[in-house]
Amino acid sequence: MKWSSLCAFFGLAACANRSRPTPLPDTIQARRALLDRMTNTAEPAVLFVGNSYSFGLPSALSNIAATRGKKLRVGHSTYGGWTLERHASHAPTLRKIRDGRWDVVVIQEQSQLPAMSSKAYTTKMFPPVKQLAAEAQANGAIPVLYQTWGRRDGDKTSRGDDFQAMNLRLRNGYTAAAKHAGGIVIVPVGDAWENEVMAGRGSSLFLDDGSHPSQAGIRLNAEIFYQTFFGTPSGDFAHSNGTNDQATR
Repeated sequence: MKWSSLCAFFGLAACANRSRPTPLPDTIQARRALLDRMTNTAEPAVLFVGNSYSFGLPSALSNIAATRGKKLRVGHSTYGGWTLERHASHAPTLRKIRDGRWDVVVIQEQSQLPAMSSKAYTTKMFPPVKQLAAEAQANGAIPVLYQTWGRRDGDKTSRGDDFQAMNLRLRNGYTAAAKHAGGIVIVPVGDAWENEVMAGRGSSLFLDDGSHPSQAGIRLNAEIFYQTFFGTPSGDFAHSNGTNDQATR
């Protein structure tokens, strides 16, 4: 899957004006393996490991897939505010990865950590990403990183911050973590949010807290996951009024 295909899907000329990291050879191979697994498995199984930014996403993705005639089995280990470091030492999360016969394990870090200093995310994010990715691979699953989005007004702990600055730091943090973990696939949700913000449609994606996704935001997130997993668009999210159930917390 190429970034240009996502741009064509969203119809946003802004994509052509921003450079993206060149995929590593290992990442290209991982993308091919992911597409092959998802398109050639009758009912792929996907586990989400993360926090509140993943709430509602498993069921939304399953619903979108169903409308396209594809069956998905989804599960989650998601707790509000949790870091991957906490998941990596949480027996129920590890047990789910090991016992669920998953095709894909989605790994999502706490919303601020990848946007912190390189020292912070290298110390706090890299080890659990690598550990959880290895757990997934050891149990026959393909790990992917869920690149989240900047907060509407940026990180309040960073002076003078805004959405775009935070989103750039998140992109860089996830890119570095993916490389450290051996070139695993990144699901570029944060990039899609940036495209919407630049097109003047970003406000509808956020809840009132300026951080968590609205129903429209969850729908967009699910669309990007579908595109990444299956390599084809599932529809025009910008004009979709589709709803989804919140996943059981």
